[in-house]
Amino acid sequence: MELKGKVALVLGAIKGIGKGIGLALAREGVKVALNYYDWEESLGQMKQDFEEVGADYLVVRTNLLDTDKISSLVDKVITRFGRLDILINNIERGGWPVVHGAYVREQWDLEMATTLRAKWWVYSSALPHLKASGDGVVVNISSIAGFIGRTGPAGRVFNDGYAAANRAVSSFTETWAREAAPEVRVNEVMLGFFETRHGPQTRGWGLLTEVQRNEIIDHTLLQRIGTIEDVIKAVLFVIRDAPFMTGSILRLDGGYLLGGEYSEPMPTPVEPV
Repeated sequence: MELKGKVALVLGAIKGIGKGIGLALAREGVKVALNYYDWEESLGQMKQDFEEVGADYLVVRTNLLDTDKISSLVDKVITRFGRLDILINNIERGGWPVVHGAYVREQWDLEMATTLRAKWWVYSSALPHLKASGDGVVVNISSIAGFIGRTGPAGRVFNDGYAAANRAVSSFTETWAREAAPEVRVNEVMLGFFETRHGPQTRGWGLLTEVQRNEIIDHTLLQRIGTIEDVIKAVLFVIRDAPFMTGSILRLDGGYLLGGEYSEPMPTPVEPV
């Protein structure tokens, strides 16, 4: 995809991964609509960052848990830019067991409404415009919690509902890829532990002991936490450089899923062949 002149809607864009993706797209000449709801104290810095890169941008505050407001969000994008080519479906809510403890119903409902329902409603509202583009792209951002659940060192970070919701995101990815083809490609970037998501710049990370944090890193084959730049490179690849890829999951976890086991070197043969 040639990015210059395209229009993207980025959810969760006020800071962290969402803002990083939005800024990267803006640097490539994409006009960006940036949705947020929480973290109002970060709004000034977000605007300053997009001004500094000379972005053509629109900031829209929308509570995506109120599904009646979502069509209005998409309408604002179309009114301002006249089209929509890219949807970065970066919205989720997960309760850390180490922070929230056992579930209460409100926490469960919030996770499902944010991680699943909001994603579905935004995609459904955006789809006619993405199809009209003729070369549309949806990138669902998800978590490896969908694969590993509340197990191992990650069990202090991922709870049951969050894991189940992220498994369902992968079902969305496959269904939407069928539904949107051939005009729109739908793919998923599945994240492990990152600096602003489940990592050092989050409240929950600080509640883990040093031993518990090291267990997570030791379980990761590349022996580090992911960065926002790692996500940006993967998302740009999916959007710009993978025109024949749809319905796929790109796992970006530094090898966390493969960690905890090891491969021994081949033994010395007793009798050479």
